[in-house]
Amino acid sequence: MRKIEIKPVKGLGSFLDFCKVPRIIYKGLKGFAPCLDAERWTLYAHMLNPHFKLVDSQTWIARRDGKLVGRILAQVYKDGIKPVGASPAQFGCLDCIDDADVLKALLTTAEDWLRQRGATTIHGPFSPSVNAECGMLVEGFEATPMIFMPWNPAYLPALLEKAGYKKARDLISYRYDVKPEDRTDKPGVMARPEWQQRLKIRTIDLKTIAEEAKILVDIFNDAWSQNWGFVPFTYEEFMSTADGMKLIMPPDGGFIIELDGEAQAFGVVLPNLHEITNDLDGKLFPLGFPKVVSRARHHIYQSGRLALFGIRRALHRKAVGGVVILALIEEMRRRSCNYDIQHVEFGWVLEDNEGMRRPIEMFGSKVDKVHRIYEKDLAA
Repeated sequence: MRKIEIKPVKGLGSFLDFCKVPRIIYKGLKGFAPCLDAERWTLYAHMLNPHFKLVDSQTWIARRDGKLVGRILAQVYKDGIKPVGASPAQFGCLDCIDDADVLKALLTTAEDWLRQRGATTIHGPFSPSVNAECGMLVEGFEATPMIFMPWNPAYLPALLEKAGYKKARDLISYRYDVKPEDRTDKPGVMARPEWQQRLKIRTIDLKTIAEEAKILVDIFNDAWSQNWGFVPFTYEEFMSTADGMKLIMPPDGGFIIELDGEAQAFGVVLPNLHEITNDLDGKLFPLGFPKVVSRARHHIYQSGRLALFGIRRALHRKAVGGVVILALIEEMRRRSCNYDIQHVEFGWVLEDNEGMRRPIEMFGSKVDKVHRIYEKDLAA
């Protein structure tokens, strides 16, 4: 049997290799769209992503016969930080060729590292956190690739389950296909007399994003505070994300919903960047950058994603909360009149979050992808 080498990521060279593993081993597979290497650097570099201040972590890459064949991340949240209902010991960034021995070597390395730090249960994948990309794709392998959503081939969850991992939670993503009638600015819930004065929607001001972020972080953390796996989104993390989003978010892509003068919900819709980067094989430099700049100015996007959303917990499971959600969906439909986007992805939503799933489905959205969070008892 050919030797499998699992090496910790140390130094710039191995870090760059870690970031490009998926685009090397998944190249050509239907449904896969490579992320830009430069964008991955900002996500996984400890100096650039404030998430890594909250955890102790280690990453590894796998090679066989000198070729990259896989990678994995392991992390433990520091004292005082406990994900809701989930283990503070987690794995993420799990990518691997179709080989059970390679996967076993990666998992064993990560599990042993976590056991040495007292872990008895492991959850994942979180890449690198619940507030970034999480879950392993188990349905929708050939669906439209979407920005900031993880992708893996169908063999990977099967191999993981054979290695003793089982389902913890499923995360649902919906697809809404824009209809001709959605292009008409017809009256909605906000046109009703009882809501005309109470509900207001304003666009997020990107010029004052540092101040706007305080409102968004407050709503987001309140909205998700009791959801499984939740870890508070720090202001630093949000600003790190916002710096990237500002480069691709249209001027009216984000909005805040106010009820009786108080900010109660928000949504951020991003165009699907894969449409202008898919043929670059992840390489932005030296030739990819001018192509992206030119395409960004002229490209007419066909798809987008509701990337961030939150509604204050006090409104959950209440009639007024349903009205706010309807107002948000109607606002996205209204703003779509200014663009040629043909479909929007709503994702992700926890499988047991019926209060969110019902209004999304009521508008005709269909389940498009399912990502699964796995768990394993490390003490067994």
